[in-house]
Amino acid sequence: MSSSSAVSLYLDPQIRDWVLFPITLVMILVGVLRHYVVVLLQATPKKLSRAAIREQRALTRCQILRATSANSPIPPSFYKAISQNLSEALKAGTYLKDGPPKADAPPTTPNPLSDPAAMDGMMAGMKTQMVMMVPQMVIMGWINFFFQGFVLIKLPFPLTLGFKSMLQRGIETPDMDVRWVSSLSWYFLNFFGLNGLYRLILGGDNSADSSRDMTVSPFASMGTAQPGQPQDFTKLYKAERDNLEFAEGLYSWVGQDVDMKVLRKYGKLPPNSKQ
Repeated sequence: MSSSSAVSLYLDPQIRDWVLFPITLVMILVGVLRHYVVVLLQATPKKLSRAAIREQRALTRCQILRATSANSPIPPSFYKAISQNLSEALKAGTYLKDGPPKADAPPTTPNPLSDPAAMDGMMAGMKTQMVMMVPQMVIMGWINFFFQGFVLIKLPFPLTLGFKSMLQRGIETPDMDVRWVSSLSWYFLNFFGLNGLYRLILGGDNSADSSRDMTVSPFASMGTAQPGQPQDFTKLYKAERDNLEFAEGLYSWVGQDVDMKVLRKYGKLPPNSKQ
């Protein structure tokens, strides 16, 4: 690499062949490998018992009934009977997998740390974070050891001086054109810019994009609700009972006065007729 007294730099083509392309290729391959490792580490979902499925499907039935309360195809008498039956079953705890709660039993809150399914979810999150962190640390160390101080490429568009610290990390040259990119900065540009290529190769729902997980702590999943974390269905049932009661007030039957509507549509009745 040589430079003129003004602003021009002339890069050796071997820098392109032995530094620029290898860094880019290694990061792409590591991203693809990371995706498949995460897929392999994902635990197979455990089969739920019949009682647990029944416990969840009860909420689904209530939600479907509420979603169709306005212009419902169910006649009023049937809708009211179904709604009241579900409300009474939720109140009695009929659909709970452990059976109705005893009257003298104190209320208990599910402990995620005592549930094997929740612990499996936490461990899976920590494994995913480690798969993200370790390869990136190795790549950064490899670039710093072998290619520190290299200038790799010149961007084809003008930039302001505010980008100099981002594009020329590891090179202390205040008079260099801001468009030149150092090896370490090229690593970060690839780190944050390869997601589009990963989506093209692996699909939209991929695990190759490490930048997506940079702001997530390895232990953050322990404080948030995970798919395997136990839910307090007693509280959910209580809230769903209130929702069912509210939906009854909004109920309307789609077949109300349907005969008059059909006759009026085909001109058999005057537009303003009440009969």
